[in-house]
Amino acid sequence: MPRTVLIVDDERDANDTLAGMFHERGFGVIQRYSAAEGLDAARAHHPDLIMLDLMLPDLDGFSVCEELKKNRATNLIPIVMVTAMHDADNPIRGVRVGANGYLAKPFDAKVFDEVVDAALEWREEHAGKGTTGEIQFDIRSEMTYLQQINDWLSDLYAHTPLTERQIKDLRQAVLEMGGNAIEWGHRKNADLPLTITYRIHPDSVSLTIRDRGPGFDPKNLPHAARAEDPIGHLDLRNDLGIREGGFGIMLARGLVDEFRYNDVGNEVTLVKRFPNTAPKHGHNTIIDADPNRSAETERSLD
Repeated sequence: MPRTVLIVDDERDANDTLAGMFHERGFGVIQRYSAAEGLDAARAHHPDLIMLDLMLPDLDGFSVCEELKKNRATNLIPIVMVTAMHDADNPIRGVRVGANGYLAKPFDAKVFDEVVDAALEWREEHAGKGTTGEIQFDIRSEMTYLQQINDWLSDLYAHTPLTERQIKDLRQAVLEMGGNAIEWGHRKNADLPLTITYRIHPDSVSLTIRDRGPGFDPKNLPHAARAEDPIGHLDLRNDLGIREGGFGIMLARGLVDEFRYNDVGNEVTLVKRFPNTAPKHGHNTIIDADPNRSAETERSLD
């Protein structure tokens, strides 16, 4: 069967132009002209790709994208935002609601092909791994934004087999490690984006939190609590004039089933397994910096 694309654009000429480009690539094309029609078509047809105009008569494209990405049935349909508005913030806003690409009008065939191919490759990658959902967020490095994303993630957790206790644990772990990334990785520079990637696997949920800082060695943190000496760091923090604390990493480790850093130390992955799939005896898997593991390997969660 040919791939199908859903085009949602209220400008009929623009809609028809995109339709013609996809017909040339052998796609089946579904054309809709409002947000409501687009949402209904996405749920009914489950297309391989959605081309979504930013400005629609009844609802903006960001809201439509957010609605589709929050729904598990449509979460893995790649969405490319299409607009004639040249606002520098629009691509960032699109990423924040889970968009997989951004196409600014006017565009040529080469740019069109690159954006479409990248979105389709994203879908094929997750289909091959058995991933049943993914959303990536880029947010400002402020606790308010982190809390908002954590609240939204809780809505997504509710559509998985996680128990209420597991959801509570994962929420706390995200706040701890996201807070660490903001405070230590970005030194509270709110303009540096914090990237949070949420994935649903066949047996688990994973969260990857990545900052833009230089990283650190998670095995050598004298100002942080360690399981073998949970309070020994307090005197050092006092001598350095650092606020009380330092328990975040140790706490987060105890709240999830897997906890691992990339080799640089600026990306941490938290994994919570679904009930009946967790390791026996209740022992967590803790994997810290591995010189043989790249950031891309960590991010793939094989």
